[in-house]
Amino acid sequence: MLEGVNVALGVTGSIAAVKVVELAHELRRQGAAVRGVLSEGAQGIVHPWAVEFATAHEPITELTGRVEHVELCGRDGWADVLLIAPCTANTVGKIAAAVDDTPVTTTATTALGADVPVVIAPAMHEPMYDHPGVLDAIETVESWGVEFVDPRIEEGKAKIATEEAIVTETARAAADNPLDGDHVVVTSGATSEPIDPIRVLTNRASGKTGRAIARGCHVLGADVTLVHDGDDVPYADVHQVESAAEMLDAVLDAAEGGADALISAAAISDFTVDAAPEKLKSGEERTLPLTPAPKLIDAVREAHPTLPIVGFKAETAGGHEALVSEARRIQDRSDLAFVVANDASVMGDDETRVLFVRNGGYTEFTGSKTALGLQVAQELAAELGSE
Repeated sequence: MLEGVNVALGVTGSIAAVKVVELAHELRRQGAAVRGVLSEGAQGIVHPWAVEFATAHEPITELTGRVEHVELCGRDGWADVLLIAPCTANTVGKIAAAVDDTPVTTTATTALGADVPVVIAPAMHEPMYDHPGVLDAIETVESWGVEFVDPRIEEGKAKIATEEAIVTETARAAADNPLDGDHVVVTSGATSEPIDPIRVLTNRASGKTGRAIARGCHVLGADVTLVHDGDDVPYADVHQVESAAEMLDAVLDAAEGGADALISAAAISDFTVDAAPEKLKSGEERTLPLTPAPKLIDAVREAHPTLPIVGFKAETAGGHEALVSEARRIQDRSDLAFVVANDASVMGDDETRVLFVRNGGYTEFTGSKTALGLQVAQELAAELGSE
């Protein structure tokens, strides 16, 4: 997600600075090179040696005649993006007023003047976050194009955002954003068909791939609607559904709202049942008549004949030839932009292997589901760009 990206990581004097080691590790796990910049307050919370260990670079703890801030974030500097995490109320106010009295604030002023993207993850007590002056400072800095990763409001504190949210926004700030201005709808995970008020008919899909795709589309600049039976995520507007019918309704609503593309990655139930109004008694033999559920991509295609749609096809048997054959069948049936075909044995795993199937042939992808999500987003961007 951050392969080849140079991240200058500014750390200020919030207690959340204790999390910077893991944050730096996660940035590097996603492919970034990281160099730390520490304020004096931050050094009282996290030792520079810990930051050096986490980044593999000696951090900047003071500015000298080497003009380290320009070396990092000047017009010809090393960094592709400046991330300040955590950022205190004090630091936000100083950045808004162009006050340069710490290595972090001076680096921020330099980055803003050099048009280096800046991402800020605030962390402070909630009353400080709600202070009118702090809110004005955030609004001012946002008006300059700085991206803020909203804190988690818990226990009277504006806690620093999750590593996933911070890394995602950093990747988005550093990307070319070929999907900027596009609204992409993504379906993800399993659906569940109620048998009675307690039991459901479902499948083993975890939703990891769909969530990774939604995240990848967000990183490339899209506004993303994620339709799934899961929690809210920081990179998409979530519509929570349970059954195949609810998912279809949510997708049709989103498409009517002006979607530019649909990526149908969910493992949608093929069958539904007539749910019993009360819990079925256990210990009895029972037959459940299964009724075929409507095919989501077919229904969306009928309602929106020109909408670009990406389909997914999972199979449990056969090699590449069988996968490609099934993928082409649904591609032709619903006029899909392309199909991502995979062996269902990878359901729930972090690693995956898929085929991107188009009319002209197919290409193979092997890697993490995070990397696959970004690859699907890039393939979609190429498809929309060629229209």
